[in-house]
Amino acid sequence: MTTPQSNDKHLWVSWDEYHRLIERLALKVHESGWKFDMVLCLARGGVRPGDVFSRIFDVPLAILSTSSYRAEKGTVQGDLDIAKYMTMTKGPLSGKILLLDDLADSGVTLMKVVDHLKQNFAGVTEVKTAVIWTKGSSAFKPDYQMEELPHNPWIHQPFEDYDALRPHQLAAWIKKGETAA
Repeated sequence: MTTPQSNDKHLWVSWDEYHRLIERLALKVHESGWKFDMVLCLARGGVRPGDVFSRIFDVPLAILSTSSYRAEKGTVQGDLDIAKYMTMTKGPLSGKILLLDDLADSGVTLMKVVDHLKQNFAGVTEVKTAVIWTKGSSAFKPDYQMEELPHNPWIHQPFEDYDALRPHQLAAWIKKGETAA
């Protein structure tokens, strides 16, 4: 399946591009020399990058669910909800934390989560942020980013195909993929 042509309003990202961007972001963090104790990724968009970073840097992964895109099939930003609990396997959240998400759109999510961490986790000594994309509309400048998008395009990430896929459609979906390969 070919990826549509990107323009100022729409950025289309293939699986290969998506994975290369995550790897290049990991390299950028590594080359900065900053060492961190844990990756905290924001679900849902930061989960795939968080998994990759956790494996590459061999550090524990924590997951915090946040949500603000619920209206209009996930295309309109609303109030931010931060989950009461986060998932992690190794003790309380502490030390140097790399907060990872896919993008800084308005920047509100990253700003509020950084504040949330500072106010609620006394053991956290430092928080730095990393994203694949930062939109020009973002009020927050992450510590690490791969691409700055001044025109604020809608980013069509490869996994968004699953947003409209329902269980009863899986057999046809798989068959279509096998014939395209």
